[in-house]
Amino acid sequence: MNTIIAFILMFGLLVFVHEFGHFIFAKRAGMLVREFAIGFGPKIFSTTKNETLYTIRLLPMGGYVRVAGDDPEIVDIKPGQHIGVTFNEAGKVNQIIVNNKDKHPDALVIEVENIDLDHRLKMEGYEVGDEQHFSFQVDEKAHFIMDEKPTQIAPYDRQFASKTVGQRAMQLFAGPMMNFLLSIVIFAGLAMIQGVPVKDIEIGSVVENSPAEEAGFQAGDKVVEINGESVGKWSEFEEIVQASPEESVDMVVIRNGEKIPLEVTPALVELEQESFGQVGVVQASEKSFIRSIPYSFQQTYEWSTLILTNLGKLVTGQFSIDMLSGPVGIYDATDQVVQTGFMNFMMWTAILSVNLGIVNLVPLPALDGGRLLFVGLEAVRGKPIDPQKEGVVHFIGFALLMLLMIVVTWNDIQRLFL
Repeated sequence: MNTIIAFILMFGLLVFVHEFGHFIFAKRAGMLVREFAIGFGPKIFSTTKNETLYTIRLLPMGGYVRVAGDDPEIVDIKPGQHIGVTFNEAGKVNQIIVNNKDKHPDALVIEVENIDLDHRLKMEGYEVGDEQHFSFQVDEKAHFIMDEKPTQIAPYDRQFASKTVGQRAMQLFAGPMMNFLLSIVIFAGLAMIQGVPVKDIEIGSVVENSPAEEAGFQAGDKVVEINGESVGKWSEFEEIVQASPEESVDMVVIRNGEKIPLEVTPALVELEQESFGQVGVVQASEKSFIRSIPYSFQQTYEWSTLILTNLGKLVTGQFSIDMLSGPVGIYDATDQVVQTGFMNFMMWTAILSVNLGIVNLVPLPALDGGRLLFVGLEAVRGKPIDPQKEGVVHFIGFALLMLLMIVVTWNDIQRLFL
């Protein structure tokens, strides 16, 4: 039960932060946000506030912010169509009843002659059964009433396509950006609580029954030499140890002001398709608010680099698709992390947030990176790509991504349960 709650909270936080980035920059640009959704599929909760429908949906596979103009507008009124209209106090049309007009006895039923809800916000027509001609201004926040469900109209200046290249690019980039910011905040919080690694190669603790304990390492030791070479960075220490499984390594440490030679043989550790050496020590840390901030940026950068490297291996075939994890695999990993403590769970959340940000920036159709690519092409060409062609590309891309998700999920199930 703890894992289920932790997974729901983690998933909800990552998706909410990502979609909130899209949402807030869409609002700042003046776009009409029709829906802010967490999850896909059937709605299990919904509420409407300030023009936007907020929903929580059944399938925990992401989320979305639906901005006016992203998809073809929901209702298309054509000349000759009979519609009902009602008016606000200013005399402007505030409701356009598309069907079920008999349920709105106060509405004026007209036959549409001309209608422009994008730019002029004006409609012309004749009252049904009468030759009287009407010309009405439409309120910019008027609603279609279709099957008794209201949908706000979207004048062109409220649509995604009406905004500048910079505004659209920022709205698309804002989701991944918020994921990076979330990881920075989490890493900074963990650093303030647990401390930041010291700059020297100083041992913070020694694992019981480890090669380091057998070799005589103690907490507080500072490693200054390895195999006769001076060292000063923990990364150098790690690199040599990991590259020397089951090989004797000579080290010199400073303890209480004295140099002490030690000999250690890293144990062989095999993890999936990798093997490396490990001695069983933890780097010393210090609590420092000032160092916590740059450290959080450093951690986000390092994890970003690692994830990008693995993505590159996937593209070049060095990584198999069987090694990818979907929701089931992530849930299983979360279960293991939750059992190791809250701090590790928060670290895992930060790593997944970085991963979500980077994956969404991959220039593939239907992802934020794919849509940013089209905006970039527009900036270079000086004119937008045909919206219908772009829509087809994104639809195909989304279908392929869903297919990939099914394959990855099936692999997770086979790996874990079969």
